Amino acid sequence: MNIKEAKQEIINSARAYFRKDETGAYRIPLEKQRPLLLMGPPGIGKTAIMEQAAAELGINLLSYTITHHTRQSAIGLPFIAKRVFGGKEYSVTEYTMSEIIASIYEKIECSGVKEGILFLDEINCVSETLSPTMLRFLQYKTFGMHPLPEGFMIVAAGNPPEYNKSVRDFDIVTLDRIRRIDVSEDFPSFKEYAYRNGVHGSVLAYLEIRKDHFYSVKQELDGKSFVTARGWEDLSRIIQAYEEMEIPVTEDLIKEYVRDEEIARSFSVYYELYNKYRNIYRIPDILSGDFPKGSLDLVSAPFDEKLSVLSLLVDTLNQEAREYADNLAIQKVIFSTIKELGDSMKETPDNGLPRQELCNRDVRDGVSYRDALYRKTGMMEEELRRKSDAGMLTREDGHNMKMAIKELRNLLRLMSLDEQGNGYEAAKEWFQKREEDRQANIRSTNSHLSNAFSFLDTTFGEGQELVIFLSELSAGYYTLKFVTECGNDAYYHYNKFLLLHDRREELRQEALKIFDAF
Repeated sequence: MNIKEAKQEIINSARAYFRKDETGAYRIPLEKQRPLLLMGPPGIGKTAIMEQAAAELGINLLSYTITHHTRQSAIGLPFIAKRVFGGKEYSVTEYTMSEIIASIYEKIECSGVKEGILFLDEINCVSETLSPTMLRFLQYKTFGMHPLPEGFMIVAAGNPPEYNKSVRDFDIVTLDRIRRIDVSEDFPSFKEYAYRNGVHGSVLAYLEIRKDHFYSVKQELDGKSFVTARGWEDLSRIIQAYEEMEIPVTEDLIKEYVRDEEIARSFSVYYELYNKYRNIYRIPDILSGDFPKGSLDLVSAPFDEKLSVLSLLVDTLNQEAREYADNLAIQKVIFSTIKELGDSMKETPDNGLPRQELCNRDVRDGVSYRDALYRKTGMMEEELRRKSDAGMLTREDGHNMKMAIKELRNLLRLMSLDEQGNGYEAAKEWFQKREEDRQANIRSTNSHLSNAFSFLDTTFGEGQELVIFLSELSAGYYTLKFVTECGNDAYYHYNKFLLLHDRREELRQEALKIFDAF
């Protein structure tokens, strides 16, 4: 199973485990809710999919790397309690609540949501003293005297023994009480994730050419050399930061993330070529409709050079499409906030007040519109903090929420500078200006997309380069979202043409088979 399929299995399991009957009880009782055990090589995204799954479900996520825990932190500390048996008092040993169980209750109290996922990483690498406790927890969902709260499911993860010498095998008794899911590395799944999460174009273009370099673990004389999905993503982040600060990206830097000298050196060479192609073919000019004079030389260029140019085009368009998606999400939050406060005023009697004064006051609460907006923004900040602490937001949703709050704070500052323009009408005017700017950006991205198609058609005609470009656009979450929601005539034209071309080829192959049969 690849990592994308594993994520969907977690989501499906959570929905099944949290399903209730007509009395409000869980249809699958807690003791029958088998923990999921993800087994797979390190660095393929097991932890990342937990965050994504919890955010999509709107539930809590509590993560622990279990190797960091001792028996005392997992079970709790012993203390002497007094008990009466048969009319006689005895001293007995009891245990304080497990740190992990206590953290779950804190998470529930913080978020106000009773359901969630407890994620235990490196489960098969626990210490010898903690191993029996963890096996018992997987079987009976109890740490010491304290059970896992209803509404929380367990997902654990571990690495196979070939990747970690410290792993312990589970016995049959334990295996018969869990759901083991073997997860393997998978470049197509990573690629889909990478497009959505803004992985650097050079990394994607390189891995498209050298898919065998996506994931590698080898035993060398001086130790293990390895390359993981996590390493490529983290390298991408540092490359983007260095480029923004205009700091050179060196081979030594790449080796810190790609722990295989041969692959690191290969990518370092390619990264230099990637930047060279960026300068030669002037991607911003192409997207603006000003095709470089030397672009026709691209026809006879090596395939990796063509693929790099296509990747540069797709990467730039993907960034613009992501900005569109972010701006739309931010604008929706702002619109609903301004409208909600405006509607609350319309529902109140005007009491003979002039329209301007009415728009500047929330009659029901006796406060100005600006004060009401200030209070609402504060509530949004508190909700953001609560959901972030509970792990109920994706990085994308968290960013957009923060930006919406930031823009509303900007509106409040403008209102404070203009005492006459601090009401609902002023907020609507401010929002409309933002919307006009957003629509202008949509037209710009649409034009850039059309120019890219025109450039490829002019340079290559309707060949494999156009097919690759169209396929990459369709595979990208944000580019496809942009085309679906905003439309683009060039995309529809070439997509329809290629679909017809593929169908004609299928019919031709079928006809050849019939002919050969005779």
